[in-house]
Amino acid sequence: MVVTNTNLTDVKIVEPAVFGDHRGFFTESYSEKDFKAAGIDFDFIQDNHSLSTQPGVLRGLHFQKGKSAQTKLIRVVTGAVLDVIVDIRKGSPTYGKWEGYILSEYNHRQLLVPKGYAHGFVTLTPDVNFLYKCDNYYDAQADGGIAFDDPELAIDWPIAIDKAITSDKDKKHPTLKEFEADNPFVYGEI
Repeated sequence: MVVTNTNLTDVKIVEPAVFGDHRGFFTESYSEKDFKAAGIDFDFIQDNHSLSTQPGVLRGLHFQKGKSAQTKLIRVVTGAVLDVIVDIRKGSPTYGKWEGYILSEYNHRQLLVPKGYAHGFVTLTPDVNFLYKCDNYYDAQADGGIAFDDPELAIDWPIAIDKAITSDKDKKHPTLKEFEADNPFVYGEI
């Protein structure tokens, strides 16, 4: 397993060993022991799975607030996505910065997204099966989000944003600036 730091604090790309032959491949996608040895020590307690049936599905940018904040370990088992994370921790040296990573069934990459980051993705292929582990349970009362089309973030989505297939809920999220007054995330306190 190879773990790579990104330009955003505590965000990591995890690339498990993949053993392939004429039949296909085998990979151990998660081993608590190996992750702890690599400095990734979270008690993941919930697995989530979403299916997006067509290219251009945009989900996010989501997060959980307060005591329900979540660290996520994300991977794609079929298809490909551009996965985007935004640092929303007030006082962070990378506050308001975003990065995007291609996660696919072919590269087997996983992304560790810590508490205090908004997260979303856009599908690049049909039939994307997107899986993620969380270290906290989902709480509808703590659900939060910021606008995927926030002009100040200027996320470089690989699709025409007006053509994105998204939920009504995701279309109504505030911009990061609008969210700032109610932002519970403070760098160093999560």
